[in-house]
Amino acid sequence: MHYFEYKNGSMHAEEVPVADLAREYGTPLYVYSASTLRRHFKAFDSAFNGLEHLTCFSVKANSNISVLRMMAELGGGMDIVSGGELFRALKAGVPGNKIVYSGVGKKDHEIREALAADILMFNVESMQELSRINDIALDMGRVARISFRINPDVDPKTHPYISTGMKKNKFGLDIEHSRKAYDLALELPGIDPVGMDCHIGSQLTSIEPFMETLEKLLRFYNELEEKGVHIRYLDLGGGLGITYDQEEPPHPEEFGKALTDALNGLPLTLILEPGRVIAGNMGILVTEVQYLKSTPSKNFVIVDAAMNDLVRPALYQSYHGIGEVEPRGRACKVYDVVGPICETSDFLARDRELPETEQGELLAVYSAGAYGFTMASNYNSRPRPAEVMVDGEKVSVIRKRETYQDLVALEL
Repeated sequence: MHYFEYKNGSMHAEEVPVADLAREYGTPLYVYSASTLRRHFKAFDSAFNGLEHLTCFSVKANSNISVLRMMAELGGGMDIVSGGELFRALKAGVPGNKIVYSGVGKKDHEIREALAADILMFNVESMQELSRINDIALDMGRVARISFRINPDVDPKTHPYISTGMKKNKFGLDIEHSRKAYDLALELPGIDPVGMDCHIGSQLTSIEPFMETLEKLLRFYNELEEKGVHIRYLDLGGGLGITYDQEEPPHPEEFGKALTDALNGLPLTLILEPGRVIAGNMGILVTEVQYLKSTPSKNFVIVDAAMNDLVRPALYQSYHGIGEVEPRGRACKVYDVVGPICETSDFLARDRELPETEQGELLAVYSAGAYGFTMASNYNSRPRPAEVMVDGEKVSVIRKRETYQDLVALEL
């Protein structure tokens, strides 16, 4: 459910015509719906009301400070993977005790910054990382709360680039190495092993991989308890999918009931790291048609949004729905919707049946609220788009459009 609807023959973001936003703020333009964000956060978080839990939004999905602040106001924590994301979360008003720090390559200064912020815990991914965190914690006169990210070798049945819990992936420790890691953690004076962590992938459309993972983790949890490692936090990561095309992901209520049944009675606080399931459908990318071009084999719609603005179609061959901002009722035609970047991979859709369009008209790319702007770049020296948040009739610019001067501001 989202709040991008057609009213009086024109697409609206809540109560505001999208065409008015494009005229006011230019294109390409990211448009977010505050009501959609709130609705999705509450729907996800409330699904776990039967358990002690903390919903930590995955900052990498959408890191705009205004978005993070809204999550914090709703009671959410943050899952971060860099010092920059920590800085953003703190600037958005998220308390340190609601932040978990994942990622395989934490640098010294990032660990120090996280310890200074007194984050809830580090999700540790290697023995060398454990040693580094211990040394830094001792140097700072602190004890670091940690969990180990366990790689359960479960196939999430998603795109291989966003699969993270199989043997061949770079993430986490297998069960055997995790045993040794917890043994070592008990001996290190700068470490308090308080949790278990796992993340098997993104855009999952079934709860079966989650439940297979949970079964393995609970067996290991019992083993750790017998060894005197008292786990207080179980972090199951994120990854629940959304509908981009024909996918039918489970509703958070179904996911919540399955986890509640499995964890009921255990002295654990469940940590979840949703990203796209909350933010994905809160956003659209609005783009203007620049040219129409036909060849003997293809019809092209050339728009002003490109792979530098939304890389998912090029990187993952992902599907994003595309709609007219102001429908004209024309017959449909098969198009490739492409951008101005000098790469054949610069497309938003291929062989897509769309109503015939004309130069200067607007299209909206759906489900662009997660892994959209956060993955944008300045490739081809293209300034990144503005981001606006619509809340009822109110419109806020939450990120200004970059200028040419911004492109060279840090260069000497």
